[in-house]
Amino acid sequence: MTESAIDIDTVRWEAADGVVLSADVAGDPAAQTVLLFHGGGQTRHSWGGTLRALVARGYHVASVDLRGHGDSDWSPGGNYDGSVFPNDVEIVARRFDRPVLVGASLGGTSALMAVHQAARRDGAQIAGALVLVDVAPNIEPAGVDRIRAFMHEHIETGFGSLDEVADAIQAYNPHRPRPTDLAGLEKNVRFRDGRWYWHWDPAFMWGKHADSDETRIVDFEQRSRALEEAARSLTIPTLLVRGRQSDLLSEEGAQKFLGFVPHAEYADVAGAGHMVAGDRNDVFTDAVVSFLQRHD
Repeated sequence: MTESAIDIDTVRWEAADGVVLSADVAGDPAAQTVLLFHGGGQTRHSWGGTLRALVARGYHVASVDLRGHGDSDWSPGGNYDGSVFPNDVEIVARRFDRPVLVGASLGGTSALMAVHQAARRDGAQIAGALVLVDVAPNIEPAGVDRIRAFMHEHIETGFGSLDEVADAIQAYNPHRPRPTDLAGLEKNVRFRDGRWYWHWDPAFMWGKHADSDETRIVDFEQRSRALEEAARSLTIPTLLVRGRQSDLLSEEGAQKFLGFVPHAEYADVAGAGHMVAGDRNDVFTDAVVSFLQRHD
């Protein structure tokens, strides 16, 4: 099957708390299912090239909008605490027979915690394999701060045009060419009252402790400990993919993860930053497919 011939259906799945998630689904349902979970502030469309490439290679693939992102429901009461995303990932994963979970950044930590909590609660193995994309228990605070600053910058004011959206994306990712397909950017923003706004719930960034540096430090440390515990418990095939230019996951952080998970495999993608699949989708997809083929 060629990538241009792929039919993609958009579906709606109920997750935790009655929240309904949107997902793009393609490929033969009888084939191995791969679930793609994007990072914070992104949408399912960030996996567009990956979805098509994996389907063309014979996989059944679903790219999911996390709650509060894209076309999925916003969380009731603006609740985006640490448990809601793993709960959603677990519910989606249980729709299939041990799918492969691929998660970038927030999607990766949510997938890792979903696998851990299901195994700890009732011994369930909800996934056949796990791919973490530029995220691990130990990440760089400066990289996190840069992402937060980018997401906060236009959260209230929005943008006057799609050209301004393209400028903001290019400023955040200076190693990438400036987006030229302005119409394609409409998948990442909403048009309201004459301006463009990011396609996610502002409450995702406006948590009750969002402006408390002290609380953020404590939360960061607690998050790292919880993720380390989850990583050490992994028994399924695991691949860690890092963007070599990433300012979020350092080589040291990657090596610590490999120490926690001795059976894990590792791909360090040259020419890619934190958004590995967007920067080098061909290399990323080849790494994932090679990993999956070794563990069929």
